[in-house]
Amino acid sequence: MLNKVYIKKYIKYFFLLLFLFLIAFFILPVSVPIVLALLTAIAIEPLVKFTQLTFKWNRKLAVITNYSFFLLIISIGLYFAITKLISQLINTTKIIPNYLNNVTGMWIDIQNNLFKYTDGLPSEVVMSIQNKLDDTLLNIKDSLLDLLSYSNITALLTNIPNFLVSFLVFIVALFLFMLDLELLRLKLFQYFSDTTAEKVRFMAKGIKKVVIGFLKAQILASFFILGATVIGLMLIAPKHAIIMSIIIWIIDIIPILGSIIILAPWALYHFFTGDVALGTKLTILAVILIIIRRTVEPKLMGSQMGISPLAVLIAMFVGAKLFGFLGFIIGPIIVILFISAKESGMIRLNFKV
Repeated sequence: MLNKVYIKKYIKYFFLLLFLFLIAFFILPVSVPIVLALLTAIAIEPLVKFTQLTFKWNRKLAVITNYSFFLLIISIGLYFAITKLISQLINTTKIIPNYLNNVTGMWIDIQNNLFKYTDGLPSEVVMSIQNKLDDTLLNIKDSLLDLLSYSNITALLTNIPNFLVSFLVFIVALFLFMLDLELLRLKLFQYFSDTTAEKVRFMAKGIKKVVIGFLKAQILASFFILGATVIGLMLIAPKHAIIMSIIIWIIDIIPILGSIIILAPWALYHFFTGDVALGTKLTILAVILIIIRRTVEPKLMGSQMGISPLAVLIAMFVGAKLFGFLGFIIGPIIVILFISAKESGMIRLNFKV
C-alpha cells in the first residue's frame, strides 16, 4: 500500500515535470513578451509598494506612477538610440558615393604599386598575386551585396512590425500585470494546500531574490561598462565621449540589446565613410565591452542571486543556446527555481549511484 502511494506521488511529479518541459520548449518561446512583462512587473512591485507606503496612495495610482516612469526611461533610451542610428544611416547614404569613388581610386593605386613592386618577377607570380587581389575584391563586393541584398532587407523590414507588435503586447501586459499582481497571487494560492502554499512562498522568495539580484547585477555591470566606455571614447572620439557613453550605458542595461547595438552601426558608418582607423578602434572597444560584460556579469549575478558564478555561466550559455538572447535571463531563473524547489522540499534528489 505504501509503495502504491509513492508510485502515485512519483507519477504526479513526472507529469508535472513533463508539463513544465512542454511549457519551456513549446509555449515559453512564443510567449516571450508576456513572460518578460510578468518578470518586469514582479521586479517593479517593490517600488509600487514603496510608493504606496511613502505617499499613502492607493495601488492604482502607485502603479500608474511607476509605470509612467518606466515608460519614460524606455522612451528616452529608444529615442536616443533610434535618432542616432537614423542620423548615422542618413549621413552614410550621402557619403557612400564619394566613398565608392575613393575605393576605386585606392584600388587603381594598389594595382599601380603592385606592378611597380613586382617589376622583374616571373609573370606567373605577378598573375597569381593579381588574381588573389581580384578574388579578395570580388569577395568583399559579394559580401556587401549579400549584406544589402533584397532578401536581407526584406527580412529586416518584416521583423520590424513583429517587434513593434511584441513591444506593444509587452507594454500592455506589463500594465495589466502591475495592476492585478496581488490579485493573481491570491487566486494562485487558492489552489494550494497549506503545505504546498508554504513551499511555493519559499520558492517565491527565491524568485524575488533572483529578480532583484539580477537587476542589481545588471546595474553594477553597467557601471563597469560605463567606466570602460568613457575611458575608451575619451581616447577614440573625445568630442562625443560623454553623450555617447551615457547612451551606451542606458542601452547596455537592457540585456537583449547591449552596447553592441550602438557601437556596431557607429563602427560600420566609419568603415563605409573611409575612416578605417576610427572604425577599427570602435570595433575593438565593442569587443572589450563584450568581454567585460561576459566576464563580470556571471560573477556579479552569482554573488547577487546566491548561486555560484559557474552555475550562472552554464545556465546563461545553455539558455542562450535554447532560447537565444532571452536565455541569458531564462537560464539563471530556471536554475534558481530548481534550487528553491529542492530547498523547499518540492523536489527531492536524495540518491546515490
